[in-house]
Amino acid sequence: MTALSLASILAESTRKYPDKTAVISGGRSYSYGTLWRQALSYAGQLEDAGVRPGDVVGLMAPNVVEFPAAYYAIQATGGVVVPVHLLLTVREVIHVLRDSGATALVCHPAFLEVGRQAAGEAGITLLLVGPAAADGGPGPGATGGNGDGGVRHLDPEARGGLESYVSREAEDPAVIFYTSGTTGRPKGAILTHLNMVMNATVSAVDANDVRSSDVALGCLPLFHVFGQTASMNALFRLGGTLVLLPKFTGEAALELITTHHVDIFHGVPTMYMQLLAAAEGRPDVPALRLCVSGGAPMPLAVMEKFNAAFDVTIYEGYGLSETSPVVSTNTPHAGARPGSVGQAVWGVEVTIADHREPEHVVPMPTGELGEILVRGHNVFAGYLNNPEATREAMVDGWFRTGDLGTMDEDGFIYVVDRTKDVIIRSGYNVYPREVEEVLSRHPAIAQVAVVGLPDELRGEEVCAVVVLDPAHADNPPTEQDIIDWSQQHLAKHKYPRHVRFTGEFPLGPSHKVLKRELRRTLADGKGEGDDAL
Repeated sequence: MTALSLASILAESTRKYPDKTAVISGGRSYSYGTLWRQALSYAGQLEDAGVRPGDVVGLMAPNVVEFPAAYYAIQATGGVVVPVHLLLTVREVIHVLRDSGATALVCHPAFLEVGRQAAGEAGITLLLVGPAAADGGPGPGATGGNGDGGVRHLDPEARGGLESYVSREAEDPAVIFYTSGTTGRPKGAILTHLNMVMNATVSAVDANDVRSSDVALGCLPLFHVFGQTASMNALFRLGGTLVLLPKFTGEAALELITTHHVDIFHGVPTMYMQLLAAAEGRPDVPALRLCVSGGAPMPLAVMEKFNAAFDVTIYEGYGLSETSPVVSTNTPHAGARPGSVGQAVWGVEVTIADHREPEHVVPMPTGELGEILVRGHNVFAGYLNNPEATREAMVDGWFRTGDLGTMDEDGFIYVVDRTKDVIIRSGYNVYPREVEEVLSRHPAIAQVAVVGLPDELRGEEVCAVVVLDPAHADNPPTEQDIIDWSQQHLAKHKYPRHVRFTGEFPLGPSHKVLKRELRRTLADGKGEGDDAL
């Protein structure tokens, strides 16, 4: 076996760039040397608290400097990081801690209330990182007993830290990401040191042309795989600077981009929409060198507006938690094809297979629709304690993404939709993304999400949930106006028979629209259908 550690990403850049700024957080700059010293100090204190190589440690913190310091500290001890996303309830956090077998939870004081309850019920140690809790919580050095909700506050300046990181095997677990649980309880996807180091390296070196001189905005949640790999690990791999934004708004992002001369922006489509809205009417829009979008389909209309406003090209990519996450991306080298998520990244293979044959890999002809299958260094080691789910996800060495797509003759991939999101109306397949692309070009529509609603006659009916552009507030279109407009631009079985207006969409931790929440809200309140096929 080969020794490899995710901690080496920060350690090696510290060796090369000790005095270079690694992180800007809360207006303060931290050099690579400072950040690594803090991580090693934390690591020593984690060892004192009983963390050993192979132990699982939860990490619950926003986008502040304590996140990377604690993240690499856990890696330095040889531990396994379980990022806990910040929208979970106490019960959900308890499930993650118990299911993963976590022995400790590292928690930022801003989430002390949830962290204390969850760690207490899970019977594990709670370790605080960051400023002392606002409620007069424990300061540095304070301790409590294991398993009783006791707390120790980790001190970034404490002496006696580790001298370096503990060596691990390449196939050892490094991070366990819990999936969103759209089909039941969240499952823990195990990503190895090889998965994480390779995906960060390939993302930075082969795909996105990251440079050590780059300054990136860290607005994607670092507890999410996209933010962790594309923003944090990939940037640190080459010695760049990460400007952290704990809570995203378009205005806050634009301010940091301007103040710190940010030239790289990683985001999901809703972030691009908010940034575009914040820049509207400004005489001077800051220059960006590299923009990468992922996490959800980017509407072409939004991409075109953003590219024009910021004089940049958005490179859309594709990935999943189980693939570390990057599978494919448009690149500066191969170019960007509108509507495509690019070619498979270095060392990764993608095939389009017949989704009607889930037990075998039956490749589809070029351009034909099928399920996107992936294999390569990025594919996870399986779901934790769930061999049945792992078997279902793999077929002949390929990971089944559950996404439908096509591939052209040059290997560019086009994601059509999730298999579970496809609407079957009167026996016809309707792909929500296709409908969304058309509706996003309506002049009064700022955002749109399309879902299927139960319908006794047709099985499912197409429903468009719309956020209107404020510029049309004085004369907003009616539901029928949008239905009539879409009827002119979409086939008879595709255009929505229902339109619902909303002020905002329910968003997940990575700012993706939660369509399952929309379906749940709409299912009992839909209107009557019309115009049968």
